[in-house]
Amino acid sequence: MNCYDFHIHSAFSEGESTIEQIAKRAKLLGFKGICFAEYFKNEDQIPKLKKEIQSAEKKEKIKIYLGFEARNSAELKKLKQIRKKYDVLLVRGGNLDLNRKAVETKQVDILTHPELDQKNSGFNHVMAKLARKNNVAIEINFRQVLQSYKGTRAHILKKMATNVMLCKKYKVPVVICSGGISHLHLKDPLILSSIGTLLGLEIKQAKDAISKTPENIIKMIRKRQSKKWIMPGVEIE
Repeated sequence: MNCYDFHIHSAFSEGESTIEQIAKRAKLLGFKGICFAEYFKNEDQIPKLKKEIQSAEKKEKIKIYLGFEARNSAELKKLKQIRKKYDVLLVRGGNLDLNRKAVETKQVDILTHPELDQKNSGFNHVMAKLARKNNVAIEINFRQVLQSYKGTRAHILKKMATNVMLCKKYKVPVVICSGGISHLHLKDPLILSSIGTLLGLEIKQAKDAISKTPENIIKMIRKRQSKKWIMPGVEIE
């Protein structure tokens, strides 16, 4: 089974470690590939990021994907416009309106931690149906759990379990990620999958959340970056 961590922040965004440090740690833990979720500033940052990624890939022998995590509607709109210039589009969950826009958007790959700072789970059956229709994966974010305490942790786990239940009911893809902002935050793939079972996923479903779901995203990356792909539903023969 090939394993992936598709939500990591490097020093280019809110992270503390370099791309190379994270790549080295991920390789040591047994990951086949990783995705850096950077915050978008302007298009000028893309060539520099790609150069750093290519250097780390060559040195550490691990596949690295470039992602951007939209933090608001304006960023999401801009990132949609330049969709072919990077690999993975994530949307930072926690705002109900943005959560809804994320699952309505076919170009989006992952809605990260939809329950963030919400009294409820930040996700409902309407969003679940949209996520299924548009093939948007819902994230279980390990750092959310790791950095919480006692009652707060119990509340976060309850909200995550609610979202897992909705994803299972409506057959929405689930992806489990470290959400790490340091190379020390990366976890063994088996540890990541274990939180999935804790939240209600079957063992196979939990393994799929670190392997099959990312692999399906990789297939879409290849499709979007082909010369035939123009936009969702539009391809040149």
